[in-house]
Amino acid sequence: MEKFSILLVDDVAENIHSLKMMIEDSFDVEIFSALSAQEGMEILMKEDINLILTDIQMPEIDGFEFAEYLKSIEKTKDIPLIFITGIYDKDEYKRRGYDIGAIEYITKPIDDVLLDAKLKVYIDIFERSKKRQDEIEEKNEILIHQAKMATMGEMIGVIAHQLKQPLNILSLYCNDVKDTYKLGEIDDEFIDDFSKKTKDNIAFMSQTIDGFRDFFNPKKPKKKFLLKKVIDNSIELLLKQLEKNNVNLHVDIAEEEIYGVDSELEQVILNLLTNAQDAFIERKVENRDIYVTAGTNKKYTVVVIEDTAGGIKEDNIEKIFDPYFTTKEKGTGTGLYMVKLVVKTSFNGELKLENSQRGAKFILILPNGN
Repeated sequence: MEKFSILLVDDVAENIHSLKMMIEDSFDVEIFSALSAQEGMEILMKEDINLILTDIQMPEIDGFEFAEYLKSIEKTKDIPLIFITGIYDKDEYKRRGYDIGAIEYITKPIDDVLLDAKLKVYIDIFERSKKRQDEIEEKNEILIHQAKMATMGEMIGVIAHQLKQPLNILSLYCNDVKDTYKLGEIDDEFIDDFSKKTKDNIAFMSQTIDGFRDFFNPKKPKKKFLLKKVIDNSIELLLKQLEKNNVNLHVDIAEEEIYGVDSELEQVILNLLTNAQDAFIERKVENRDIYVTAGTNKKYTVVVIEDTAGGIKEDNIEKIFDPYFTTKEKGTGTGLYMVKLVVKTSFNGELKLENSQRGAKFILILPNGN
């Protein structure tokens, strides 16, 4: 379990040692120590610190200057800071500390009972916050699992559809062998043709199964991959369904590279394409077009998936990514929530939605590199 972490900053090693012993006598926490403000900043850049206890009177950079610097850095600006001092106990010094952002003063010699009481407040806040975060993560894991199960159910239907055609073809080939044998027309050319066609169809089925098995592999490592390949794979999986439902795809993707897990981005693309297809069917739209485009700069690759299904009601746009919110009669409401969660957690990206003149426009903003 993650421990509450404290950074002690004092230019006197004996002060740090005695303070550390006092804290460890009462609390099971992780303690870091620094003999200067510079050393303290190095630790803060590397570690996640929950509370800072710092002396004020230090050479080169004193406690006030240290605190001012901390408040100017994004990573450290919200870390609670307590000044420990035996000299600056006048009101004007205390006001300066509070103005900078210090939340407490502890004067020397340190009262261990007072120190324990103050630390207990921040440790309790940390533990309650951690508990809430754990609960949120647990709920997110359940939602992702539910969404993956729902997606798996849909994909099983796609697999069945994908395998049905080559199985029918193989059945026809078998009947053809039987009929050709009865007619005495089997020769080397017939055998070669039969062998090639059956092997091609078996290879297609094998690739289909491998593709879906890879799709649900949770332990795939992150790597750089071509966006176009992911788009093509996603389209190939849904192609028969899209053709059956008269959905026209317009893809304009160049050689953009993405860093992450390619199968997870496939899951995102599949979900967005399926949503557009469902919207066409539910609304009985005649002109069914989906436009997939992308562009990139030094920092980001932006993928846009836009349909011609008429868009999302303005009242629903803000709620569309909420867990369990759905506009579908039999929807679970986890699909788009899960998609946004995957984009955020697996790619450190953003997923936005807006209405265009044609319909709904989903915008994926994916940082380049790792």
